[in-house]
Amino acid sequence: MPLLVLSPIPPSPAAAGGDDMVVRMRLVKLVRSLPVAVEDGTGYDRDLYPHWSSQGAGCDTREVVLRDEDRADGSTQDGECRTVGGSWRSAYDGVTTVDSSSFDIDHVVALAEAHASGASAWDVERREAYANDLGDPRSLIAVSASSNRSKSDRDPAEWLPDLGVCRFVTAWTVVKVRWSLTVDAAEKQALRDAVRDCPDRIIRVQTVG
Repeated sequence: MPLLVLSPIPPSPAAAGGDDMVVRMRLVKLVRSLPVAVEDGTGYDRDLYPHWSSQGAGCDTREVVLRDEDRADGSTQDGECRTVGGSWRSAYDGVTTVDSSSFDIDHVVALAEAHASGASAWDVERREAYANDLGDPRSLIAVSASSNRSKSDRDPAEWLPDLGVCRFVTAWTVVKVRWSLTVDAAEKQALRDAVRDCPDRIIRVQTVG
């Protein structure tokens, strides 16, 4: 029997809201719970979603993600919050680098996809919170520029990574649940097909009220 538990929790700094909850549900059930709606990307403009905002101490969102995903021992940060001596691995294709400028920070659910899935109705504060979401490490990840260009704003019905499909579709589902975004019919079917080959673990999601 799938487990579902809802309980109030305090909001995270990156995603403040009055009705935040924790959802715990098995992956297959979580995918099934996603509401289906026709996408509408009318009016999308990337500038509607201010991103790489200041996170304090001279750091912006990009630098925080790079710091958090650094795999090297003994790396440091310079006066502009850049990670020095770091190492990164792209989850989408396995590419590694010691040059962070060669990697992009990917919105797992792209801004255009979010806009077409319900974010078009948000106010600017919520859009900025989404675009800089550090409240869940599955929302923003450092990946090779080539894999990010390949993915672009496509959903799982149109694109899946070369590596880590289960990780990707889990993260995609988490972001959609976290931000109360819808999926289109083809997207949901692609997710359902993909998770058949994934461990049906209990997934924890902090929603954003």
